Amino acid sequence: MNPFSSGTRLRDMIKAIRACKTAAEERAVVRKECAAIRSSISENDQDYSHRNIAKLMFIHMLGYPTHFGQMECLKLIASAGFPEKRIGYLGLMLLLDERQEVLMLVTNSLKQDLGHTNQYIVGLALCALGNICSAEMARDLAPEVERLLLTRDPNIKKKAALCSIRIIRKVPDLAENFSSPATSLLKEKHHGVLIAGVQLCTDLCKVSEDASNHLRKNCTEGLVRILKDICNSPYAPEYDIAGITDPFLHIRVLRLLRMLGHGDADTSEYINDILAQVASKTESNKNAGNAILYECVETIMGIEATSGLRVLAINILGRFLSNRDNNIRYVALNMLMKAISVDSQAVQRHRTTILECVKDSDASIRKRALELVFLLVNDTNAKPLTKELIDYLEVSDQDFKGDLTSKICSIIEKFSQEKKWYIDQMVKVLSLAGNYVKDNVWHALIVAISNAPDLQGYSVRSLYKAFQLSSEQVSLVQVTIWCIGEYGEMLVNNVGVLQVEEPMTVTESDAVDVLESCLTHHSTDITTQSMCLIALLKLSSRFPPSSGRVKEIITTHIGSVVLELQQRAIEFNSIIQRHQNIKSSLVERMPVLDESTFISKRAGSSQANISTEKSNQQLPSGASLKLSNGVAKPAASPLVDLLDLSLDDTPVPTSTSNDFLHDLLDVGLTNSSSSGVASASGTDILMDLLSIGTPVQSNTTPENGSSIKAKPNTATVQVVDLLDGLASNGSHPGAQSPVHPSITAYQSSTLKITFSFTKQPDKPQVTQIHATFMNLSSEAYTDFIFQAAVPKFIQLHLDPANSNHLPASGNGRITQTFTITNTQHGQKPLAMRIRIAYKVSNQERLEQGQINNFPPGL
Repeated sequence: MNPFSSGTRLRDMIKAIRACKTAAEERAVVRKECAAIRSSISENDQDYSHRNIAKLMFIHMLGYPTHFGQMECLKLIASAGFPEKRIGYLGLMLLLDERQEVLMLVTNSLKQDLGHTNQYIVGLALCALGNICSAEMARDLAPEVERLLLTRDPNIKKKAALCSIRIIRKVPDLAENFSSPATSLLKEKHHGVLIAGVQLCTDLCKVSEDASNHLRKNCTEGLVRILKDICNSPYAPEYDIAGITDPFLHIRVLRLLRMLGHGDADTSEYINDILAQVASKTESNKNAGNAILYECVETIMGIEATSGLRVLAINILGRFLSNRDNNIRYVALNMLMKAISVDSQAVQRHRTTILECVKDSDASIRKRALELVFLLVNDTNAKPLTKELIDYLEVSDQDFKGDLTSKICSIIEKFSQEKKWYIDQMVKVLSLAGNYVKDNVWHALIVAISNAPDLQGYSVRSLYKAFQLSSEQVSLVQVTIWCIGEYGEMLVNNVGVLQVEEPMTVTESDAVDVLESCLTHHSTDITTQSMCLIALLKLSSRFPPSSGRVKEIITTHIGSVVLELQQRAIEFNSIIQRHQNIKSSLVERMPVLDESTFISKRAGSSQANISTEKSNQQLPSGASLKLSNGVAKPAASPLVDLLDLSLDDTPVPTSTSNDFLHDLLDVGLTNSSSSGVASASGTDILMDLLSIGTPVQSNTTPENGSSIKAKPNTATVQVVDLLDGLASNGSHPGAQSPVHPSITAYQSSTLKITFSFTKQPDKPQVTQIHATFMNLSSEAYTDFIFQAAVPKFIQLHLDPANSNHLPASGNGRITQTFTITNTQHGQKPLAMRIRIAYKVSNQERLEQGQINNFPPGL
């Protein structure tokens, strides 16, 4: 016999394919076999048609195209014999899917076979329909399947139930037709029919609320009876698994009860007793028992259960945490995370066990347990939990330190009630895992120290001691450098020593040694080295005897290959050598950093822009607005800006004077004026200090249009961009100019909003809008919040407002700046919806409007 003729047996073809040593040989064998099958099909060879389809199914499983055999499957299905139908239906399920139009040709054959007298042929048709049924076939054949649900044969009932699940998933409108037959299936004794019937009821609850109500009224009692029977049934070998009678049916019934009891107090009360019985009687020493217990716990948490039953469920999860099986512990942790919102106190009782899971060797369990611990923290247990986590941080794996450090820092920041505890814990974290701490965390620590004058000496001493032990932790090094630069004299003179501190002696030389070691260490980055140079410049003024040594250290970096360090070294060396008379005023201690501003900026940077859909939603009655005043764009922290380490494209905030030149000269520490012009004396000092700049005539007008008033007979110099390409007012002179008239964007009897516009010449699609809010009423507004939404083709970025308090009768203003980018500039005009929320006498008010009167060209 030809090895590639249609008469070749399936096993011979498989042997030939397996004997191939290369993919090319396999393709050749398959190609020859497919050619022989095509030839047999074209010759209408009925003797081997079933064998050809069997071969095609194997070839299909290898990934080769077999579409040419689809019609042959339909011919086999239409034949009278059972063997041919069996191969035909099997090929139909494997070679075709519901998306192919040729499938519609088999609908008539399926309808005939569903009414066949041979139960096995009926079973074949039900299996095929359950696997590849399309929506059109479901509508045509649903009555036949519904009829078969009422037959006596349990095998046919089971297959009809499974086929019904496919039908209602494809056509949910047919769900009501299957509600009554599904209810009758729950009265069967055959477990296979019961499982299929319970699953059908479950799917009916998912797709139809009416079906769910029908089942809730007619099936709850029957489901409870089924659960009682299998719980109390004697040993049944055909259903027994590890000593438990049919755990699969257990789980299916519990899942259906959860859906029926969800949100329904009466049904939940009715099934409470049986759930307590299942939870207390099921043994947990076998996997089947654990599966039932887990499903029982999930059902208890998903219905309106009593508090005692919830405690029982959470105690079961607590036992799961002590199991040796990692999978069981993992699902228990997942379930406890859901349960904590239902009964936090019951979960708190297992806190010790959960903490042990944080130290587990399995990475997935560690991570999930850490998330659960974070949810468990409250004001009463924050300190002991933080101590446990920090103790573990010291011995934790390197891969886990990042997640653990992030959670610990979040807990410390969220639940710290006293500054000293906050500083102590953060120093510990920085000492153990400073390399894993994000920048905003140690920035927040510096802000906190700046706002705690009584603890500044204690903080710098704590950091100095921690640095001696953990000098490799980058974040710890940076905070230590900043604090020594600011409070170095407190470290040397032991200022503000607390009773809990141990006495220590630090000399000026020791403080300089710390900065020198950081500056010269091989792993120190540019940011840290820049901070070291600034700190050394400050110490040269505060420690006059060490000024010469500081000058030597700074001089060594004049030839640095890093431009940033070279520039700083040259400038600072010039200050030390030539301007001793003003050095002390240049390097005075930093002003107190505004903690509330820093927190609002940090919170604002993590918020997403308000979407158009959200802006259209009305606030519910009684809801309080707790949003920040606008969405702040991500910016460098105040510390980095003050150290002049920000990126070139990061604008300096204008709400407070963070300009490096002003801070360095100790001028402009209050809010800068709207024109943003630096004082002439400060400019003179800077120009004289660095011996750069060209004298210009007094009373000149810079490019930004603001006039500088100079003293008589005193020449001023034009400010030269020294450090970051910024002018003295922190903006690019001449880069922006108003090109459109102001408009009254919104006005009511109580509020007036005015918009003025500024554009960048090189970016016509970008417009900066300055909004001014004026109160027209006789009562002051508090908690003032402005929100805006724009179409999708416009990008909106809101900066924080200068205040959230608007005085009455126009006696004050709130100003806020935001930037819009019109991606379809010149094609579509600007449009904006606004919403303003505020409080009057502690009563919330809300105003909304739409702005369509923007000037053309924006």
